[in-house]
Amino acid sequence: MTDELAALNATLGIDVQTLAARGLVPFAEADTLVVAERNAAGREFELTPAAAGAWLAMRDAAAADGVTLQLVSAFRSIARQHEIVAAKLARGQRLEDILQVSAAPGFSEHHTGRAVDIGTPDSPPLEEAFEQTPAFAWLQANAGRFGFVLSFPRGNACGYLYEPWHWCYQQVTA
Repeated sequence: MTDELAALNATLGIDVQTLAARGLVPFAEADTLVVAERNAAGREFELTPAAAGAWLAMRDAAAADGVTLQLVSAFRSIARQHEIVAAKLARGQRLEDILQVSAAPGFSEHHTGRAVDIGTPDSPPLEEAFEQTPAFAWLQANAGRFGFVLSFPRGNACGYLYEPWHWCYQQVTA
């Protein structure tokens, strides 16, 4: 971990030693990204080329089975993660509460360009209710075939709240 990353987190009142005690590790930002998808509003979602290919194959396979998967979030820079945490602090949220649902800058899988937050129509985005959808059931049964794993199941060792929408592409080796 760099001194720069420690200093950036210190501006938010985050002690990186506390993060390390939770078993969290820093993630480098992806250096090569492609647009994996654009939503109806024109927002672009970037992923690494391998993750983008896997996402598109998975999304299309789900569609063939009558299930709609949509990107809600993908690559996020360390600077953007800092903005998110800072905005929550500015709204009066407690840091301890924030760090149960948002990673500290430099510690988010989204920095890798391999993590996706997935939604589906008729389910509010980024809410636990996603686990009750056909999309989540399909992901549980099929995401592994495309190299995606659920990062934060109930009771995960990272100390994050359960996120049924957050999946990360793991490099598949032949």
